Amino acid sequence: MAGHSKWANIQHRKGRVDAQRGKLWSKLSKAIIVAAKSGGGDPAANLKLRKAIDDAKAVSMPKDNIQRAIKRGTGELDGGDLEEIIYEGYGPGGVAVMAETLTDNRNRTGPEMKSLFSKAGGEVGKTGCVSYLFDRKGLFVFDAATVEEEQLMEVALEHGGDDVESTEEGKFQVTCAPDVFDELSGAFEEASLTPEIKEVTRLPQTTVDADPTVGKQVLKLLEALDEHDDVQNVSTNLNITDELISE
Repeated sequence: MAGHSKWANIQHRKGRVDAQRGKLWSKLSKAIIVAAKSGGGDPAANLKLRKAIDDAKAVSMPKDNIQRAIKRGTGELDGGDLEEIIYEGYGPGGVAVMAETLTDNRNRTGPEMKSLFSKAGGEVGKTGCVSYLFDRKGLFVFDAATVEEEQLMEVALEHGGDDVESTEEGKFQVTCAPDVFDELSGAFEEASLTPEIKEVTRLPQTTVDADPTVGKQVLKLLEALDEHDDVQNVSTNLNITDELISE
């Protein structure tokens, strides 16, 4: 699963750039709306909402925007009619790709997703065509230079973590089941262990290699999907090698 942390790191770096021009605010607003709609507008009682608000604050989203999104989710304001749709299919070379979306118009989003896949040399498949290749997991990524491995492992294993893995990029990657994500996140916070990345995502059970030409085409598809306003998360089973990143 370490290969996924490379894609997560690419998204994280890109997110910092997007945040500077406010591009993430639309996506984060949708996440807040859906969280408030499903669990209520009180972040103290709605952990999913609290996570969405924390993500919004991390990129300096204005407080008024956050409050409006909460009110849309609770029905106090219009604009809270969103549905979650997962598009799954194949990128160039048959690489598995999944895009999780929040949309207020599936008749618009569906064709746009198909167009992005098609332009990159891939195609959207039927529901279930590649999802079996992924496990839904909580993911935390830490800079190895800022944490002690022994402490990290102790906290992770005491609070439901599945695995602590070191990566070639000088990171520690911790995974867990989605239902213990909030508990583990709180335990890391209490222990003053601050992850660079924390999210519930889809991790590939195994990764597949691609030659640099095909790999670059896949990365272009992933980036195009990630740029789409309705897309919240993108997953792939491509093995993102250092060679591919340098290319």
